[in-house]
Amino acid sequence: VNSLMIVVFLTGAVATILIRTLKRDIAGYNEMQTLEEAQEETGWKLVHGDVFRPPQNNSLLLSVLVGTGAQIGSAFFFTLLASMLRMLNPIKKGQALTAVIMLYVLCGGIGGYVSARLYKFCDAKAWKKNTLATAIFFPSIIVGMFMFLNIFLTFVGAATAVSFLTIFLIFFLWACVATPLAFLGSYFGFRAEKIEVP
Repeated sequence: VNSLMIVVFLTGAVATILIRTLKRDIAGYNEMQTLEEAQEETGWKLVHGDVFRPPQNNSLLLSVLVGTGAQIGSAFFFTLLASMLRMLNPIKKGQALTAVIMLYVLCGGIGGYVSARLYKFCDAKAWKKNTLATAIFFPSIIVGMFMFLNIFLTFVGAATAVSFLTIFLIFFLWACVATPLAFLGSYFGFRAEKIEVP
């Protein structure tokens, strides 16, 4: 109940601020009498053309990061959906982690599709490089950090060290499932129409 009241209060505060700002802007636009005042744009009209402008540099990095974010977000969304439908047992903590990893692998197509659509919007042409970077960039960073930590855990003899077989199976999942799905999603993303801006 307390959380709900805080959310309602904050929503009301943000709505009040937005309404006051919009009323002031609209009143200012309605009061413009001369042509010189009408030509002098203020507020959001100054940046409305920049919002949908594709970046001049690093469109590859932008599309890879957005595609990877869509893949991670969809994996977490489907994990939460599975938890809400009681497909995951909250007592078994490893089950949720396994579900996140499996759903991340299976959402490779979503990451490839989003990355390809954004890359096409930026008028870039190196679609193979984009697809490969989307499939490899984030997993290579995570695997590198994981392997670095796992080496120390193995030398110390910790019980939390992961076996070589488990690491190989996760690599097999990534190489044989996630990467082809990213290429498939990217194929459909590049075949789709270019995103039109308003």
